[in-house]
Amino acid sequence: MMLNLIDKIGDWNPQLFRELKGRLKFFNVAIAVATSLLLQLVVFLFQFREFPDQEYSLTGTYCHLRQAYERQQNQLYQQSNQSKIADFNDFLSKNFCPANEIDWQLWWRDHWEYIFLAFSVIFIFTLLVAGTYLLINDLAKEETRGTLNFIRLSPQSETSILTGKLLGVPSLIYLVILVAVPLHLWAGHCAKIAFGYILSYYAILAASCIFFYSAALLFSLVSRWFSGFQPWLGSGAVFLFLFITMNLASVSSNTLNNSTAWFRLFNPWDVTNYLFPSLFHQSNGSPLTNWQFFYLPLGTSVFSVVGFHLLNFGLCSYGILQALKRCFRNPQASIISKEQSYLLVAFCQLMIWGFTLQVSKNSHTWDQQVGENYVFLTVYNLVLILSLIAVLSPHRQDVQDWARYRHQGVSSHKSVWQDLIWSEKSPALVAIAINLTIVTIPWLVWVSLISVIDANDVPTLLSNLVISFKVLLTIALSISLMMIYATIAQLILLLKTPKRSFWAIGTIGAAMFLPPMILQFLDISSSKYPTVWLFSTFPWAAIEHAGATTLFMALLADLSVLALLNFQLTRRVRLAGESATKALLAGH
Repeated sequence: MMLNLIDKIGDWNPQLFRELKGRLKFFNVAIAVATSLLLQLVVFLFQFREFPDQEYSLTGTYCHLRQAYERQQNQLYQQSNQSKIADFNDFLSKNFCPANEIDWQLWWRDHWEYIFLAFSVIFIFTLLVAGTYLLINDLAKEETRGTLNFIRLSPQSETSILTGKLLGVPSLIYLVILVAVPLHLWAGHCAKIAFGYILSYYAILAASCIFFYSAALLFSLVSRWFSGFQPWLGSGAVFLFLFITMNLASVSSNTLNNSTAWFRLFNPWDVTNYLFPSLFHQSNGSPLTNWQFFYLPLGTSVFSVVGFHLLNFGLCSYGILQALKRCFRNPQASIISKEQSYLLVAFCQLMIWGFTLQVSKNSHTWDQQVGENYVFLTVYNLVLILSLIAVLSPHRQDVQDWARYRHQGVSSHKSVWQDLIWSEKSPALVAIAINLTIVTIPWLVWVSLISVIDANDVPTLLSNLVISFKVLLTIALSISLMMIYATIAQLILLLKTPKRSFWAIGTIGAAMFLPPMILQFLDISSSKYPTVWLFSTFPWAAIEHAGATTLFMALLADLSVLALLNFQLTRRVRLAGESATKALLAGH
């Protein structure tokens, strides 16, 4: 029967059969089962350190006499009679709760709650951290041995190969968890936890595994230069993310009332806290209770909370799978195409703005909420656009091939603008401009609404219009700066020097962070010298202190620099598209 099952797995997914055959050996399976059983025994017995024995205190949690003795103790403390307090404490130290006065039913329920909670946490960390390590390590070994190229040449589809990796590589981890699932279910049943909530927890955990495992495979494919350090770096990043977000959940119950809530969704801890609130004994309840998305009260229903988590994991996992398909067959390909980048930026704007617009204790109007999340929104979009510049900007050979095909008329049926928008080998400036436009649209809507809605009279309206005009100029200034960085990066990637990527990253990093650092070091504040700060990476710091005319002149200066850089880029691309003979005759 087992052989027939293995044969069926081999017919359905040869890659999964290969992974299971190499891992599910008798010794490995025995070790995994023994480890799981030992872990269950340790967790079960660990709670018995608080077992009510013959010397259980009269004021202990599970003693029926606790309330009477605590009431008497409080009365003595109110009377401030030190001698009676000392005698009463001496009585408590010498007398213990009778066995028939211990609430054994409550103790066993708490015992099973502890076991259920312990395994819920163990499942999260074991599956996500250990599974991520195994996947990255396996792909790194395949790359070192050269077998990964052999897998790439197989007739299997990318989906079949990647599915085999996701299901087969962490198979021993799955076995450890599956052996512990019956005890976990029994503990939940004894702790009076609804079976539907437990199934919801399993669904969220499975979805998070698919997301993190897919991200681990993608990380392994695009970070080959880390060599043997890849598994530790990837699994360490996952562990750090889980640890930090869990601590944020324990520090404050209102940390989900801002745009950072989206990133918290990728940790199953918050939804575990929401599904089993009695296990965490939090007075304020789960942070997800007041959770909103574009003012929609998602936290009021378990169905909406679980459904939104699954939808988020599903969409993000699907996007990573598309990137995996691109990079698996061709390791030199970019992670995403230009078309996919537009969808990615639009999706990111939808999520971060959706969690920005929710009512919190500190802000009751939508303009206050945007103001509170202004720094988060700026940082998110800055990182997103810089990442897209790094991913979408093609190297010299790709631009040369594209320009030569255009020169030879191979793709003459398409316009140049169509190529610049969709073609992967064309320069990425137009694609970056489109993505910046998508990022800007919510800000433009916010500026246009705040200038009209908040105006009660004509002077207020005029004042709001002036402020809105300055904000629009600052947005345009930020866009021009990002376009300048994108053009500089593309120019560096067209050079013939080696390690062009590192030179581009270093140059853009210096252009972004050196000016603000120098200004801070020289004590040149944005309030005293706003004009200087307008040419830095953070022109928003000077918007309150700079006039509209100064902002407009700074924008003209940036546009002039951008035009000169693009003129040079166009010349470089035209030269790259010339044939070798023509370039030689022209003296290029």
